[in-house]
Amino acid sequence: MKVAVVGVTGLVGTVMCQVLEERNFPVSEFLPVASARSVGKKITFKGKQHTVISMEDAVNAAPDIAIFSAGGGVSKEWAPHFAAVGTTVVDNSSAWRMDPSKKLVVPEINASSLTAEDKIIANPNCSTIQMVVALAPLHQAYGVKRLVISTYQSFTGTGVKAVNQYETERDGKTMNADEMAYHYPIFENCLPHCDIFLENDYTKEEMKLVHETRKILNDQSLAITATAVRVPVHGGHSESVNAEFHNHFEINEAKQLLQEADGVVVQDDLKNNKYPMPHYAKNKDDVFVGRIRRDESIENGLNLWIVSDNLRKGAATNAVQIAEYLVAHNLVGVAV
Repeated sequence: MKVAVVGVTGLVGTVMCQVLEERNFPVSEFLPVASARSVGKKITFKGKQHTVISMEDAVNAAPDIAIFSAGGGVSKEWAPHFAAVGTTVVDNSSAWRMDPSKKLVVPEINASSLTAEDKIIANPNCSTIQMVVALAPLHQAYGVKRLVISTYQSFTGTGVKAVNQYETERDGKTMNADEMAYHYPIFENCLPHCDIFLENDYTKEEMKLVHETRKILNDQSLAITATAVRVPVHGGHSESVNAEFHNHFEINEAKQLLQEADGVVVQDDLKNNKYPMPHYAKNKDDVFVGRIRRDESIENGLNLWIVSDNLRKGAATNAVQIAEYLVAHNLVGVAV
């Protein structure tokens, strides 16, 4: 399997390489791809050094799979070129997520919809992925009517520039405004501002939770509202999710559904103070769910606390899991 990682020198690209190694993905030829300024750099993968190549060279090499984490603009420009030579692209940007002709995939939920003809596959937003992994079995059983979401998202989701800002502030050093990822300090601060503000006064991140959740769960009737907050946490994203269902549920049955769900680890032992925390989710691929309790203010309401490593299940791991499904079901390497 000839595999390209596009955006290989970035924060998520680095984790993608780690996940490919850890999961022993069948890579016979590895193509590290990045922007012109990184071409020629050396990348170590599975104990061997590889030279970073350009987009043009990668397309000419016609890899079986190209996993992208290079930004929406790059993906919009280059993913079609890869697809044209028969490569299956798994893209981690927002470029294709809401394109009606492209699948938006979380393997535990809808990988079975993939076919050999799907040459560009969208990887959802990090905060969406972890939430729908937990919600999907509950939605199937009870029917989600409305979601009220508050996120507490790691600064790592913004990328290397945000990590540099956090570490500089933590170390008590100063930096120029153009070096900062955020308008304000992130160390010992919370910013109710993830991505850009839109005309409706929500941020782009908040509206991703709305639109992507509806698409993945295949239900445009879902009423969803969200507030996304950037927090000084290194381990992952946390979410407080209030779900209202159409149908009655028993709390123990809901917990059992979550315990049986693929990719979910229930941590809900309050007597022993056990509940999900990003500090302990770091470098893990599961979605952790706890504080599972009935919302006593409405009928058929449920509160959940959902935590996951945003760089792994929220990005790299989900993309690699899509690639694993494609390989397992012989959906790559098929001529167009």
